[in-house]
Amino acid sequence: MSIRGQVWKYGDNIDTDAIIPARHLNVWSDEELATHCMEDWDPTFVEKVKMGDIMVGGRNFGCGSSREHAPVAIRASGIACVVAETFARIFYRNAINIGLPILECPDAVAGTEAGQTLEIDLASGLIRNVDTGAQFQATPYPPFMLEIIDAGGLIEYTRHKLETAG
Repeated sequence: MSIRGQVWKYGDNIDTDAIIPARHLNVWSDEELATHCMEDWDPTFVEKVKMGDIMVGGRNFGCGSSREHAPVAIRASGIACVVAETFARIFYRNAINIGLPILECPDAVAGTEAGQTLEIDLASGLIRNVDTGAQFQATPYPPFMLEIIDAGGLIEYTRHKLETAG
């Protein structure tokens, strides 16, 4: 699976309240959650983000509460992948569970600026900055995790497995 998109870059400790403010947690529509993604942190984000763009963050991205609203809002906004130095563990798990690819790669974060274009190969973990030509290596996903992401998340993956099992 290959992803190419414009970078939206944020710093360290972007918590789930920054990603989706708590006042919107009564919303269950993915599309409506997307309209509030990053609104308190970056009011221009929802107006300018395009399908396939890439979010880049620093250390401890997705810290805070364990709600799935945050990765759902990111995915529904059009972001195809999040690259960060590190992720809060519960955010990491929630992102994979809902089919949002995320990669830890401190070198890619340091070597990327907002507005640049990245190409990401999830199978190999290779991240290339199209603007500078720099390449970075993240740990690739094991095949079963790629299957979960390709299926659109753990529920769809499980549904497919049950249907094909007879």
